[in-house]
Amino acid sequence: MPADLGHTVRRLRASSRLRGFLLNADEKFCRTETDVTERIYYTDPYAREFDATIVRAYPLEDNPAHRRVVLDRTAFYPTSGGQPFDTGTLADIRVLSVEDDDDGEVVHVVEGDIGSGVVHGRIDWERRFEHMQQHTGQHVLSAAFDRVLKVPTVSFHLGSASSTIDLAREVGAAEIARAEREANKIVWEDRAVAIRFADAAEAATLGLRKESKRAGMLRLIDVENFDVSACGGTHVARTGAIGVIAVAGAERFKGATRLEFLCGGRALTGYHALRDSVAGSVRLLSVLPAELPNAIERAQAETRELRGQIKDLHGRLTEHEAAALIARAEPTGPARAVVAALAGWDANGLKNIASTIAGRPGHVAVLISTPVPAAIVVARAPDVTIDASATLKKLTAQFGGKGGGRPELAQGGGLQGDVEEMLRTARAFLMA
Repeated sequence: MPADLGHTVRRLRASSRLRGFLLNADEKFCRTETDVTERIYYTDPYAREFDATIVRAYPLEDNPAHRRVVLDRTAFYPTSGGQPFDTGTLADIRVLSVEDDDDGEVVHVVEGDIGSGVVHGRIDWERRFEHMQQHTGQHVLSAAFDRVLKVPTVSFHLGSASSTIDLAREVGAAEIARAEREANKIVWEDRAVAIRFADAAEAATLGLRKESKRAGMLRLIDVENFDVSACGGTHVARTGAIGVIAVAGAERFKGATRLEFLCGGRALTGYHALRDSVAGSVRLLSVLPAELPNAIERAQAETRELRGQIKDLHGRLTEHEAAALIARAEPTGPARAVVAALAGWDANGLKNIASTIAGRPGHVAVLISTPVPAAIVVARAPDVTIDASATLKKLTAQFGGKGGGRPELAQGGGLQGDVEEMLRTARAFLMA
């Protein structure tokens, strides 16, 4: 055993607080008496398969068909430190989730009865490697912001489609671009990413990007001549495996900045999505990609102008429709009533027409849209005593639907049945 490794072993054995970090002669980590599960991923994140002995298996509380399984050793990473759990199989049974508890156990939730004894585990490598790319990319990106701009990272979250870091202050687009360029320079230089261990005293001399609050032995991720951070996650062995780090978006968040970023395969997927969106937009607008912003701005201006014209024309049409209906108003009890079915008008259009009619003294309007299910509006002039809300309530009670309002204006929708019968019924209610 080399002298430096022997020194490390002695130091690890002396740490009573260490969980799962005890080296043996063949340089592999095995569990201590204080830890149930040996965590293979701590020293070998590239381990895809392993054999282990079941320590305990018991039914899941809310789903007895599933089991919670504790092993003596595992390569499955449990949700921790912003990184999601691994999936895969144990004895060909699907692993649904992996949890880390306070007793030093890694608990695997599997979808069936697993039995006992020795089992073979397989990691979903595509998922694991993607997480390794994102997590290592986060270390490099956070270190770039810290080195270039002196802006520390407050928190990190690895999502299913993208990841985020929260920075300690607001940063602008130019600053983001500077840090992004620096991060990718480190990626393309293909620097080594080493796993090392140190106690708190030694770690304090190594220039950790963020001081660790943990006592005892620390697991450190060392990006060659760029970043050293205490971390329990899984990482690639060299920065080149990250592929690329692309900042996909930024937003203000609690007085600081939240960045969304993509690494490796996710960055490629994001590029494909952006490429397809741009290509589709170029075809629709008949412009070159560089001309898209101006083309969209012109289209927005034209849309605003057209909306103004449509609003003006809609108002004129409303006035015309209301005037035509008022001319056909019928004497009904204490008022002149407009009871009509109108095709092609939505609920808002009916309301505008009915309100215009009710602007005439002595008038009341009951307007129903076609086809069914019908919208309905009941409106009356201030000098008319008919209760619009009560009338609507009677009609919905007979023809279904729902609605409400005030004595002078009520509206609803969802009425079913024969429209002509609705109109006859409405006239009868107004006469009552």
